[in-house]
Amino acid sequence: MNANLAPFAGAWQLLRLASPQLPIGGFSYSQGLEMAVEQGLVSDSPSAARWIADQLLLNLARFEAPLLLALCQAAAASEWERLEQLAAEQRSSRETRELQQESRQMGYSLQQLLEGLPELDDECRALFARQPTPSLALGWALAARAWTIAPQEALAAWLWGWLENQLAVLMKTLPLGQQAAQRLTSELLPTLATAQRLATDTHPEHWGSAAFGLALTSMAHERQYSRLFRS
Repeated sequence: MNANLAPFAGAWQLLRLASPQLPIGGFSYSQGLEMAVEQGLVSDSPSAARWIADQLLLNLARFEAPLLLALCQAAAASEWERLEQLAAEQRSSRETRELQQESRQMGYSLQQLLEGLPELDDECRALFARQPTPSLALGWALAARAWTIAPQEALAAWLWGWLENQLAVLMKTLPLGQQAAQRLTSELLPTLATAQRLATDTHPEHWGSAAFGLALTSMAHERQYSRLFRS
């Protein structure tokens, strides 16, 4: 590889992981946001900003994000026993049927993608074979290992993908155009950075969240009469 291009190799893999074109079906899910719109909890840009910021700081930053970071660190360090333990914790944390199915289905899609690529090493293939239902978080960690993406960068890609998906949901369920979505992005980027910092600084003993609003909207969404998204 040309020496002038070498520094971009890692960036290209990071963009690959964060891309909405990654064929794992993330666009199919709203994580309860569609129901929040239906119930009037989210009705415009300010209420959408509050909903997303609360999810980032009160839910993701307290449990899912630090757990994902730990999974990526364990995968990078070839700590297979810890990786399997963390994957089991992540699976057991899905509060609703929809959230469980989302993690399992996207995890399965990512597993199928990775197993067809030469970058996945034998240890990762063996770990996938031992998993009854690989989760998205586990697949993400193994993808980061396969593509030599640093754990912090993998976490940043995951947070960005989550935010981008939430904004895409809003553009489909609210009268929210692309320019308004970009203004929301500018407003929420500092919150995204705060969520990553909190996830990094939170000790495992303090992992945990009680996102009752998310769980309730997710359960209600399972019975929503007309919907665009699977969760």
